[in-house]
Amino acid sequence: MKLVTTRTTFDDQCTLGELTVDGVFECFTLEPMTRAPDADKVFGKTAIPYGTYAVSVTYSNRMGKNLPLLADVPNFEGVRIHPGNFPADTEGCLLVGETEGHDEVLSSRTAFDHLFTQIQAALDRGEEVTITYQQAMQQVETVTSDIAPNGA
Repeated sequence: MKLVTTRTTFDDQCTLGELTVDGVFECFTLEPMTRAPDADKVFGKTAIPYGTYAVSVTYSNRMGKNLPLLADVPNFEGVRIHPGNFPADTEGCLLVGETEGHDEVLSSRTAFDHLFTQIQAALDRGEEVTITYQQAMQQVETVTSDIAPNGA
């Protein structure tokens, strides 16, 4: 199973995006603000570095239940996917929601439960589950002019 988080909105509070499962839109995402692609992750303050990470499901002592865990995030451990709505709800993890607003994702428990069920089922089938973090491709607009050369 391939999860892809495409970051779409950046500000000084958080990073919003969209998550797909095997190429199909699944939910919206929220994580801390993004740093330069080559910068290290800062605990609780910055987003997961761009790249692809293996996903497993393990017990989270902090949350008291099984949650998806990202492996080998450079210079950081314990990065998870879990419910939450606002930047204050994440210390560097990925929050998911059915809808998004300004610096928020909503209906996060519903979105998380649906995503978690898919991840757990894939792992139970022996599939590898990965998540890739990428930035949205910016569309380049070509502007054509109706003015003829030399004003002719």
